[in-house]
Amino acid sequence: MSQTKPIQRIAIVGTGVIGASWAAYYLSRGFDVVATDPAPNAETGLRKYVDNAWTLLSKFGLAPGASTNRLTFTPKLREALADADLVQENGPERPDFKAKLFAEMDELPPVDSILASSSSSIPMDIPQANCKHPERCVIGHPFNPPHIVPLVEVVGGAKTSEATIERAMAFYASIGSKPIRLYKALPGHAGNRLQAALYKEVLYLVQEGVLSVADADIAVCYGPGIRWGVMGPSLQWHLGGGADGIHHFMEHLMDTLTSLMKGLQMPDVSPALKSGRTFRRRARGEGERSDARAPRAPRQSEQDASIVQRRRHDQ
Repeated sequence: MSQTKPIQRIAIVGTGVIGASWAAYYLSRGFDVVATDPAPNAETGLRKYVDNAWTLLSKFGLAPGASTNRLTFTPKLREALADADLVQENGPERPDFKAKLFAEMDELPPVDSILASSSSSIPMDIPQANCKHPERCVIGHPFNPPHIVPLVEVVGGAKTSEATIERAMAFYASIGSKPIRLYKALPGHAGNRLQAALYKEVLYLVQEGVLSVADADIAVCYGPGIRWGVMGPSLQWHLGGGADGIHHFMEHLMDTLTSLMKGLQMPDVSPALKSGRTFRRRARGEGERSDARAPRAPRQSEQDASIVQRRRHDQ
C-alpha cells in the first residue's frame, strides 16, 4: 500500500448518525464525499443531517474548497467505492454482517485505498477475515458524533499492516481529529471502557444512597471533570506531584488510591435501575434538597458549539 497516495475522495458506507456525521466533517475538511446506504430515504436523511451540521461547522471554520455540493449519494456500493481513497464503514454492529460487508467492499476500491470501520465493539480480525487485501483494513472508531468530538481510536487486526495503521493515524490527525493508537483490541476500545469505569461508580454511589444523581454530576463537572477537559489523569497526577512529578505521587499517594480501587464494587443493574425508577428516586436526594443546585443542563446545540470551539482552538 502506498503511504504517499493523497486521500481526496472518501466513501461513506452506512449513513446513520455516525456515517452522516463523518460525511459532514469530511465535507467540512474539503473532501469529495460519496455516500451509500440501501435504506429507504437514506439520502434525504443524510442531506438533512449534513445541512444541520453545516451551520455549526461553518461558524468555526471550513477548509478551503469545502462545500456540501461535494456530497454525492448512490444506493449502489460498487459505484460509491469505485474511486475511493478511503472508505469509512458505519454498518450494523453484527460480526456476520461486518465480515460479509468487508469481503464485498474489498473487491471494489483501488488496492491502495484504506478500508476503515467505525465499529465500537467488533475487532478488526472479524471484518478482515475473508478479505483478499486484509492488510488495508483498520478500525477508525470515532467518539459520537465525529464532526463534534475529535477522538478517533485506531486499532488494527492480526492481518493489518503497520503501514495502514500509520497512514490512518496521519490522516485522522491531518483533518483535525485526535487519533490514538490501540496496540490491542478490547471490547469498547479505550474511551468507552473509561466511560464505563466512571459510570459504574456513579451508579453504585447513587444506588447506595451516598448522593443524588444531580450531585453525582456536580462531583464530576466541578471536580475532576474541570481538569479532565485539558489534561488526562496521568498528567494531572504528574503535575500534582510537584518537582518529582508522578514518582512523588506514586510514593506518597498511590497506596491510598489503591485502597479506594480495591473497594470499588459493581452496581446492581436491576430492572428498577434500567427503568429509571432508581434515578427518579435519587434525583431529588430523597427529599433532602431540591435540584436547584444542579448545573443547568445546556441545550445540545450549546454543548456542541462549545466542543467545536475548543476543537478549533486546539488545532
